[in-house]
Amino acid sequence: MPQQMRMPRLKIKVLTIFPELFPGFLGTSLTGKALDEGKWSIETVNIRDFAFDKHGSVDDTPAGGGAGMVMRPDVLGAALKAHHKGARLINMSPRGKPLTQQLVQELAKEPELTIICSRFEGIDERVLEAYGAEDISIGDYILTGGEQAAQIMLDAIIRLLPGVLGNAESASEESFENFLLEYPQYTKPQQWEGRQVPEVLLGGHHQKIRDWRLEQSKQVTEARRPDLWKKYLDSKKN
Repeated sequence: MPQQMRMPRLKIKVLTIFPELFPGFLGTSLTGKALDEGKWSIETVNIRDFAFDKHGSVDDTPAGGGAGMVMRPDVLGAALKAHHKGARLINMSPRGKPLTQQLVQELAKEPELTIICSRFEGIDERVLEAYGAEDISIGDYILTGGEQAAQIMLDAIIRLLPGVLGNAESASEESFENFLLEYPQYTKPQQWEGRQVPEVLLGGHHQKIRDWRLEQSKQVTEARRPDLWKKYLDSKKN
């Protein structure tokens, strides 16, 4: 069967008021190649298509007063009713649970994902409750919209799909796998501006290299991310 006819490993549907932003950078490099090869697919839904006025209005003033605007539940609800078919439903929101590598691994096992890209001050809570949306945050900061956050999350997910990275070992040794940050990396030339590649990496002794890399990962994690270091130590107790 030709590659372009294969069933995607992951089907993604994105609800947004800016469908032109997708696939964005996901259409380049490894993720773009995987898209062309049919390893994943993406469909965008323009929420404005479900507005009730000629202006395509999707938001209104917040109940109780306050700054900004809130996405209406009737408009977004109509979009979800037409396009959400039972896939895991995610709302990109700064109040959501943090996106971790462990959560990324979990999401990469899903056959389908539906993602809502929030805008304005957020979305009317009633539609999120009605459809069981899961809030996910990529960090403790505010963006202009959920589209950027969705693409970052999807990049992390897609690269874990079978055949995307090409080298399965690469993913298993990266930062946040097993609660450790990645060890320092080196390449040619062996000497640069008086700085030498560590001798252990040049000797060809694979076990010594693995031991050195693990020790380096431990050191950098303990120094830079004590929260992860604690998780690593806890994982070794179990």
